[in-house]
Amino acid sequence: MRPAPPVRPAVRVTLAQVAVSDDHAANRETVLDAFVTAGLARADVLVLPEYASGFRPQGVGPEHAEPLDGPFVTLLRERAAATGVAVLAGTTLPGTSAGSDRAVNAVVAVDATGDLVGVYRKVHLYDAFGHRESERLEPGPADAPPLVLDVAGLRFGVLTCYDLRFPESARRVVDAGAQVLVVPAAWAAGDLKAMHWRALAVARAIENTAAVVAVGQAGKGVTGRSLVVGPDGVVGLELDEAPAIRTVDVDGALLASVRETNPSLANRRYAVVPRD
Repeated sequence: MRPAPPVRPAVRVTLAQVAVSDDHAANRETVLDAFVTAGLARADVLVLPEYASGFRPQGVGPEHAEPLDGPFVTLLRERAAATGVAVLAGTTLPGTSAGSDRAVNAVVAVDATGDLVGVYRKVHLYDAFGHRESERLEPGPADAPPLVLDVAGLRFGVLTCYDLRFPESARRVVDAGAQVLVVPAAWAAGDLKAMHWRALAVARAIENTAAVVAVGQAGKGVTGRSLVVGPDGVVGLELDEAPAIRTVDVDGALLASVRETNPSLANRRYAVVPRD
């Protein structure tokens, strides 16, 4: 049995707001560079955006899918084991049925030893603002256990992109013990979209008294603008549209203090129940 990772006053998180193309090999080189930066910053966890393995603004589908033992996730596991940096990253998996003409939008969690801890399959597909993600992708099961990754004494729970618009998704992850909500995204650009992205991230932080680490993809057709929000709603880091990698410390003591002062989770009167 491996010893439990050390608990520290703050957990160091590297946000990789990178541009992603449909060239999977080039994207893996981008991931390698992000791991180097995270390692130099002595980060505990690296967060990559949605579709970090392969992306095109017109839509992602089966042509971008790789299995969990494919080159992208294998690289994540190898670099996590080599650097001691855990990673949360968006990828695209094959559909769940043989011969499926749709893929699965997923986030994988790899711990600092290189173990694949879990996979979140995106529940809310982006059928909005003129997009039809469901034509290329199949949704994950709404009743699947939330994906939560323990890193140095804090629990990181996973949402993906459009999930940010559904407060019950965040609340369900928090009910599973998450103190930090991680949101890998390729948030589509458009009228008011950057404003929505920021406002929703702040709202999810305040209502759940949780930190939010929202990592947007940079490049054509997407918004970028990654941000880190404290459990009190204060935005501690906010990027623009350009590719950038930044590292922040998430303070566990602040999380505990805010939840003591604002016990809204304890005071709530309704539970979240997945729909059929």
